[in-house]
Amino acid sequence: MIIGKVVGTVVSTRKLAELQGYKLLVIRQSFTGDLFVAADAIGAGAGELVLVATGANVRYGLNRESPIDALVVGILDREPDIRADIGAGDAGETGG
Repeated sequence: MIIGKVVGTVVSTRKLAELQGYKLLVIRQSFTGDLFVAADAIGAGAGELVLVATGANVRYGLNRESPIDALVVGILDREPDIRADIGAGDAGETGG
């Protein structure tokens, strides 16, 4: 999953029927700054921090088959608490 901030919307007057009902949001990925488009059916808005599922597992969050590879699955209440002193391989270990 990806954490990102909603920075805009995509307006499409013509799209596949399978995309009807989904708002298309521009997301700026946290930590990398990359931009991508994600479908949203939970009501996220501009400036909100969101949790986005990507890839094949997105289909489990959809109510019908749709050509979607990124889906907003949550709106975060606050920025995640990321500790700089925890390395990738030693999370929670104290050593010794």
